[in-house]
Amino acid sequence: MSRKPVRVAIAGLGFGSEFIPIYQAHPDAEMFAICRRNRAELDACGDKFRIPTERRYTSYEEMLKNPDIDAVHINSPIPDHGPQTIAALKAGKHVACTVPMATSKEQIKEIVELQRKVGKVYMMMETVVYAREYLFAKDLYDRGVLGRIQFLRGSHQQDMDGWPGYWPGLPPMWYATHCVSPCLAILSGPGKPAHAESVVCHGSGRIRDEYHGIYGSPFAVESATFKIRGSDVCAEVTRSLYDTARQYRESFDVTASNVSFEWQQLEGEDPVLHMRGLPEHQIPRRVKVPDFAGRLPEPIRKFTGAIHDATHLSFVQGGGHGGSHPHLAHNFLMAVLGEQPAFPDAATSANWTLVGICAHESALSGERVHIPAY
Repeated sequence: MSRKPVRVAIAGLGFGSEFIPIYQAHPDAEMFAICRRNRAELDACGDKFRIPTERRYTSYEEMLKNPDIDAVHINSPIPDHGPQTIAALKAGKHVACTVPMATSKEQIKEIVELQRKVGKVYMMMETVVYAREYLFAKDLYDRGVLGRIQFLRGSHQQDMDGWPGYWPGLPPMWYATHCVSPCLAILSGPGKPAHAESVVCHGSGRIRDEYHGIYGSPFAVESATFKIRGSDVCAEVTRSLYDTARQYRESFDVTASNVSFEWQQLEGEDPVLHMRGLPEHQIPRRVKVPDFAGRLPEPIRKFTGAIHDATHLSFVQGGGHGGSHPHLAHNFLMAVLGEQPAFPDAATSANWTLVGICAHESALSGERVHIPAY
């Protein structure tokens, strides 16, 4: 017997429009409504993807009043994530939200508490933990190939010049989930999330003077180490946004007792495995990472490789987020339908985001900052 599809509304149609064809192809979803403030751009997107005119909204608040919408996928500017998530949960909608969860501890706490109160699904749509490179490393670890994890490192370096107006001067660690998340996710198991407990961060360098006062942050680079609750493993993450010469790179390295995994340095290269053992086994080798499309329903498998005429800078600079988008949409839908837990759920999303917020506090104060648990 077929089940009722989840009726999904998408808010934010720049990056967000890349998810429309995935939801349209998914057997358990109905791509129901879209929202964008600019009417001309809203209609252009609606016409392209054949969204009925009556389901196109310039007002997010009006869209939430539609009782036929089951779930909202938020892809709006970063400052809107917290308020729009809170509004959607209060309206009784399931929520998927692009990263970060919010930009303040207060908003994050409210989201976690509200999600528990209303009983709806919340999932932060973190791309790296569904990218093929991460899935490959996680599979090696779960099968025991890596051995004991000894150290973790993540970095996200990107030149954000030319991005929308809320980006200039943004503290690097406020947008750190792409490098924080894999370090914690790989140590997590079913019902046993690995969360960070404290962080020490140093700021380095200076961005251009006109950006300093926007968020009160002068740093070109922020680099942090954080302790993982209940583990002897430490992780290090580095983040940059402006005035650093480096090709776009979201990366994740695992130092382990038997085999270590190293993300590729440049776009188009393959990751590296380092073997421990006899001398002839210690020569690093590049490895072709498989596509994990087989984990998905057949109608959306093609989207792990297709970018469907994407023009958003996240694709131009980032190569399509490692085939993660259909995995994210599928996990969210299965969570809404009660088939599996959301990953990351609200509490885990909060921890991944709070690492960055607390790291920036540490960079400003010079002190270790403990990460609140909500």
